[in-house]
Amino acid sequence: MDDLKVFTGNAHPALAKEITDYLDIPMGRAEVFDFSNENIFVRIMENVRERDIFVVQPISHPVNKSLVELLIMLDALKRASAKRITAVIPYYAYGRTDKKDQPRVPITARLIADLLMVAGANRLLTVDLHAAQIQGFFNIPVDELTALYLLSDYFKQKKMEDLVVVATDIGISKRARDFAARLNAPLAIMEKRRIGNDGKTEALNVIGDVKDKTAIAFDDEIDTAGSLANTVTTIIERGAKEVYACAVHPVFSDKAIERIAGCPVKQVVVVDTIPVPPEKKLDKIVVLPIAPLLGEAIHRIHTGLSVGAMFEPE
Repeated sequence: MDDLKVFTGNAHPALAKEITDYLDIPMGRAEVFDFSNENIFVRIMENVRERDIFVVQPISHPVNKSLVELLIMLDALKRASAKRITAVIPYYAYGRTDKKDQPRVPITARLIADLLMVAGANRLLTVDLHAAQIQGFFNIPVDELTALYLLSDYFKQKKMEDLVVVATDIGISKRARDFAARLNAPLAIMEKRRIGNDGKTEALNVIGDVKDKTAIAFDDEIDTAGSLANTVTTIIERGAKEVYACAVHPVFSDKAIERIAGCPVKQVVVVDTIPVPPEKKLDKIVVLPIAPLLGEAIHRIHTGLSVGAMFEPE
């Protein structure tokens, strides 16, 4: 493992530290900071020539700064003659902009892919992309991990009865179905429509039976939590006994924490692909660690083992 190096920007250094602890290697040394004019400076503080490099940086708040930090780090490592550079992006921002669904709009998810490749990424390691087709935007290998097993194992340990999994919209229904299968529970789907471009949604109906059941609302990310609050309220109105919620990425923007605190959800379970600061850690929010999953994937990529085998039945 001497030629394996893990570096981090400023987006989620705690996650990078947990990954290096898992791999039992020291963190790669680098300077990453802003000048007073807001220009970002990066200097790699050790030899990386002909080394296998992994850069851990979710594209999370502040999103655009995190992205540019990552791009500059990739460029610095490329110019320092690293043998292979893998961008480890647990949360891929702009993933919702994966197609032209309105006239004269960009496909920003594709633009981000192009920027990463031009900057020097030879490989991408990520977790639960918003849309599977984003993998096809890259001309380099993409390993997409899933936190579905972490979430389902958490609820399995609770040994809950009369479960039903509720997909928060039709688009997430396939992954919600896989999640429900892991829990041996039926699937219901929330029918909703998006209002404008400001993230507001309107719940219309629940397709499936939730009456007298314990419901788990499932989504890939929680952004403003407006959709989550509407979903929980609608499920309870349809007669559910209690409602839990789970998602992979805890974006928690705008008034998300206030909405979670004010809605009748029993518990919200997320994964730390994005840092959750102390002021956002409500008693009803549970954060599961993603570092062992990413650490094992990095080990397998470095040693030439199968990453897909991590998710095969034992």
